[in-house]
Amino acid sequence: MNVTEEYRWPCEQCGAQLRFAPGQTELTCDHCGHVQTIPPDGARRRASALQEHDLASGLKDDLPPSAMAEVRTTSCPNCGAQVEFTGATHATQCPFCASPVVVDTGTQRHIKPQALVPFALTEDQARHAMTAWLGSLWFAPNTLLEYARKGRAMTGIYVPFWSFDAATRSRYTGQRGEYYYETRTVTTRVNGRMQTRQEQVRHTRWYPASGRVARDFDDVLVMASTSLPARLGDELTPWDLSALQPYAPEYLAGFQAEGYTVPLAEGDTQAKAKMADVIASDVRRDIGGDEQRISSVDTTWSEETFKHILLPIWTAAYKYNGKSYRFLVNGQTGEVQGERPWSVWKIAFTALLVAALVLGVVYLNDPEALGLQSPDWLTGP
Repeated sequence: MNVTEEYRWPCEQCGAQLRFAPGQTELTCDHCGHVQTIPPDGARRRASALQEHDLASGLKDDLPPSAMAEVRTTSCPNCGAQVEFTGATHATQCPFCASPVVVDTGTQRHIKPQALVPFALTEDQARHAMTAWLGSLWFAPNTLLEYARKGRAMTGIYVPFWSFDAATRSRYTGQRGEYYYETRTVTTRVNGRMQTRQEQVRHTRWYPASGRVARDFDDVLVMASTSLPARLGDELTPWDLSALQPYAPEYLAGFQAEGYTVPLAEGDTQAKAKMADVIASDVRRDIGGDEQRISSVDTTWSEETFKHILLPIWTAAYKYNGKSYRFLVNGQTGEVQGERPWSVWKIAFTALLVAALVLGVVYLNDPEALGLQSPDWLTGP
């Protein structure tokens, strides 16, 4: 995509701008209701778009020019989001944290997104999922509940992810622990009297262990955005990546796309850490026994490839006491994650109410414990 290239999707009937219709393969006109079908991709383009890049070439910044693009971005001064814009699109606030932003004219050279999962949920469906989630929160401020009920607008964002593949072969050393039991006699005091009894005591015998495990990884995802808390992005799973479509700008009509802020090398490091956890589980399973100790794991990585993909997320930002709180809805499945404020007044009122109830129960059962006398209706004549 050239820096001077702009995408516009005028309606064939009225000339207004079209937008992508989530869950469909169509562009719709909000002005006159006209529907235009997104042209199907040819088999050649589809195969090319979903083909992985060689990881070593990507890390050396040695990808072919066709894999790179100059993009126009806006940087949020608060959360650091890099939001990409196409055509004449402008923004007045950051979709991630609701901070004011100004569209700049700077460009950056990025690896092109190869594929995306199109939005399947409409804004109304995403808002319904978010409202249900917000309504289930305990001790939420009333203003947050009002925010949910008023149906505030949500923003559809394509968030960047790295997807990594690798074949691994690992050699390990460690120990296998096997339980055995010994009977011992103990003397204890029971109801004021000493009693003797026998009990089983568990011990562990350790044996040296070594071996090899192998695993092929496919589509290990790493969120390539630093503008969202990693916890929120990671917990929006699962994603059905069988729905990936070759990147086409038509899918972005009416939406925004964030540029990646996690470099490929850092994404590779995070992905390898995730893979290492899985390999460690494989090693423990291979060692067997009742317990395992891992001394060393030597992994050989091969057939390493990656894809840059975009995944759909509906976002909303809410400000409370000067702080921004973000809510995310998986645009494919409806899974909701978010940050939430706590109402100090509600928590304090609940604590006082619980304390009053406890004191009331104590008073009714044992008023002398509070230094009070029992009421006449409890003691009787």
